[in-house]
Amino acid sequence: MVLLFASMNAFAQQDAQFTQYMYNTLGFNPAYAGSRGVTSIVALHRSQWIGLDGAPQIQTFSMHTPFTDSRIALGLSFVNDKIGIASEQNFNIDVSYTIPVSQEGKLAFGVKASGNILNVDFSKLTIKDSEDPNAYNINNKFSPNVGLGLYYHTNKYYLGLSVPNLLATEHYSDGTAIASRVAKERLNYYLIGGYVFDLNTNTKLKPAVLAKYVTGAPLQVDVSLNAMFNDKLTLGVGYRWGAAISAMTGFQLNEKLMIGYAYDMDTTELVNYNSGSHEVFLRIEMFNTKDKMVSPRFF
Repeated sequence: MVLLFASMNAFAQQDAQFTQYMYNTLGFNPAYAGSRGVTSIVALHRSQWIGLDGAPQIQTFSMHTPFTDSRIALGLSFVNDKIGIASEQNFNIDVSYTIPVSQEGKLAFGVKASGNILNVDFSKLTIKDSEDPNAYNINNKFSPNVGLGLYYHTNKYYLGLSVPNLLATEHYSDGTAIASRVAKERLNYYLIGGYVFDLNTNTKLKPAVLAKYVTGAPLQVDVSLNAMFNDKLTLGVGYRWGAAISAMTGFQLNEKLMIGYAYDMDTTELVNYNSGSHEVFLRIEMFNTKDKMVSPRFF
């Protein structure tokens, strides 16, 4: 209760953002681990705001799998995030436990343990005041964290709520009480949901939403609409509220391999300073533990 209602200062969304969040759910909700009923491996790269100096570059790798004849599943993930003079590496271990709550519905509880390594190189900046106490490098600053998640799903829809970082761990401080000289991890809340409509035997339509909130920053909402044809080709559009519009496409090469691409264009004044954002991913799935997927391959 103290963590949930504590007052904190923040001025921006902290966690990395992804247009194809529906293929990277494990990154922010540990309860998603094992929900597809197969060993699922996803590699994703995002180049944001192309042409803007110091723009974010993000790579993620995740793997999760259920255990045969068990309600327990395990997930592992890695995130490499670079922006400006700072770079972060984040390592995560996720464990979920799933219980059936109806004939088709399953509710999963997830726990995330993570470690973050932060590096900041101030030598890449032009510093006018060489005596500035804030201008010393940060080298391999390690900070641990824990997170929680809930994920409910049937064969048609899903709903998830998570807080991937429960601890307000301190990445950087110069020992003063000045807020501008302190960098702390904030509580990022994630709410995700979607529904799959069968338009006909060959076409599925899925509207989805991802809402993100961190104390001190505006609520961020991503909405998307994807259509899947013949269980092979996926086409979609998305809108990040007050920030960007996007186009997405994916192709299921075979039962095990899927590739995808997304392009973002800003709807703010940033559009005048960059040529958009690009995102690509590869998903590999194998070792099916069920006769069929626990849920449609749409989520």
